Amino acid sequence: MDLDRAFREGFDRNQPMKRLPVFKKKGRGDSIRFPQGFKVENRRLFLPRIGWVGFFKSRPMEGKIKNITVSSRAGRWYASIQVEQAVELQKHPSDSELGIDAGVRCFAAFSDGRLVEGVHPLRKHEDTLARKQKKLSRKQKGSQNWKKQKTRISRLHHTISNARSDFLHKLSTEISQNHAKVYVEGLSIRSMSASARGTEESPGRNVRAKSGLNKSILDQGWFEFRRQLDYKLCWRGGSLVEVEYRYTSQRCSNCGYTAKENRKSQSEFVCLQCGHKRHADVNAATRGL
Repeated sequence: MDLDRAFREGFDRNQPMKRLPVFKKKGRGDSIRFPQGFKVENRRLFLPRIGWVGFFKSRPMEGKIKNITVSSRAGRWYASIQVEQAVELQKHPSDSELGIDAGVRCFAAFSDGRLVEGVHPLRKHEDTLARKQKKLSRKQKGSQNWKKQKTRISRLHHTISNARSDFLHKLSTEISQNHAKVYVEGLSIRSMSASARGTEESPGRNVRAKSGLNKSILDQGWFEFRRQLDYKLCWRGGSLVEVEYRYTSQRCSNCGYTAKENRKSQSEFVCLQCGHKRHADVNAATRGL
């Protein structure tokens, strides 16, 4: 089923990442799906040709179990149990609206004046990650010590991913519970994080600075945050609205006057026409309200 879908998407012109499937490399994305023949009893699984396996039950399972995917990440095994469940669409208990402006220094600025600092998990662990990768480069590829060091690096990457995921899930859950309609920027993350290296004939400018900016953008997890907001708001009867992001940092949220000179600094916004003063990111967050 996965192979069939991969081939269909590989020939689909509407897919942005159109490419034909390749063979899975051993040690990367190791997983197997069981569409039938499995059993689930309390805190143990019966898997075909494997038998009964105990597992840590992180949450109760509701609905009809359709399949089980067993995967290996950072030396640990995980079972993802997919269920089919009927969810009734309901009206959101709140009628509040919220605008969000994404940033690098500050993860998000809300239209109500709240500023949310990001966790920057990769930046916090990049020195440790660099040391571990340097140790890996000094070991013979394929040796037992090389495999052990590679496992240590995988665990650190897993820690970074978990820290980012935990932050995004908690914040998106809080927003979806308290606000019925959320306005976000329609940013193209792929374009924003594109490399500035260029070609030999026309090399890019400020390549090192752009590389650092790209790392900070991807470390924030903006696309994942927007994806989580979308489905969580839908579950609760709310909606996510994407608004035009151009000139939001220069447009006054009070009178609509747009000028580059309105933004005095990174955080200060003063409208030259009506004199409206506010934090620049908070002003940008109120564009859709």
